[in-house]
Amino acid sequence: MLRYTLLMTVTVIVLDSVGVGELPDAAAFGDAGAHTLDHTLNATGVQLPNLQRLGLGNIDGVTSLDSVPEPSAAFGKLNEISAGKDTSTGHWEFMGVVLEHPFRTFETFPAHIMDAFDAVTGGHLGNYPASGTAIIEELGAKHLETGFPIVYTSADSVFQIATHVDKVSLDTLYDWCQKARAILQGDDAVARVIARPFTGKPGSFTRLGEARKDFSLSPPHPTVLNALKDAGKTVIGVGKIPDIYNHSGFTQEIHTDSNLDGIAKTITAMNTHPDGLIFCNLVEFDSLYGHRRNPAGYAQALKDVDDHLEALLAPLVDGDVLMFISDHGNDPTWHGTDHTREYGLWLVVGSHIQPINVGTRGSFADIGATVADLLEVAWDGHGVSAKGQLLRE
Repeated sequence: MLRYTLLMTVTVIVLDSVGVGELPDAAAFGDAGAHTLDHTLNATGVQLPNLQRLGLGNIDGVTSLDSVPEPSAAFGKLNEISAGKDTSTGHWEFMGVVLEHPFRTFETFPAHIMDAFDAVTGGHLGNYPASGTAIIEELGAKHLETGFPIVYTSADSVFQIATHVDKVSLDTLYDWCQKARAILQGDDAVARVIARPFTGKPGSFTRLGEARKDFSLSPPHPTVLNALKDAGKTVIGVGKIPDIYNHSGFTQEIHTDSNLDGIAKTITAMNTHPDGLIFCNLVEFDSLYGHRRNPAGYAQALKDVDDHLEALLAPLVDGDVLMFISDHGNDPTWHGTDHTREYGLWLVVGSHIQPINVGTRGSFADIGATVADLLEVAWDGHGVSAKGQLLRE
């Protein structure tokens, strides 16, 4: 087998929530029959010719795209074994943390939590599950009158705090989030506290995605990211990736404002040819279109990636690897507004990558194990490397 020991860049792009069909335990989550990719494309008729050429339609269970006889990438799908279908659970498993129990979720946060939070803020509004856009329209005027933050949650393990930038400064909002993070520990721990600033006037409020900030729990033990950094590799987090791991294991963090901004900044990072990992999350599939059950918007976001595929492939030099993966589903044709329990996709492309079917992987953790193996960094945690299958002989 050929060995590639020169500097190598592995770029991993998470197509957030682009699931490829129900997991075996989907019925336990109310998701039997969900299929984000197929249902989105079938509902809209959108075509993805460039991703199709890579082999997206060759993945077992994908029927919305025809398979191609000679795909240009290795392809397969990922089985999530952690107990949950939220962002933190999936991303942590990618990098070697498998959770036996799901993060705690709340319909409403109990009095002892809110009393402690009110002692910081003076009071609150809301405290129930809601769409972020809907609740600021409902309570935004009252917030402007009182200055009390709007608190809401969802089916995810989150405590979200929305404030108007003309009423509460970003620094104050972030400070409140830090203090909420300190309150939400132990038996009350949620995966993320999220700052959700907004602007505008009643009837036309707008969330400021670029000023969103996540305050996450730290993974319970070191991840592949920590192993890479400790080995002297560059580890660049693009988008919300560093937030998800509570900023542990990164040598550089790059903020993004949108999927297209994330793609552009990932390409810029790839063109620097770092010796290590570029890890990017494109969140708008999930945040803007999946949760809001918008198939047309979801499909356009997929087309945006497809349209930029050649630009993402252009920086690859001999030895480099580009992967596309997904962390759960969020079927925009499904009932409710929650994530859906689905397989993740996996596409792997590079000059020395065999365009083969790597099958259904036993765990999301195979991603991290493969990344570490490709970069020749020791990893003895969860996951089975696919390097031996992927490299040309």
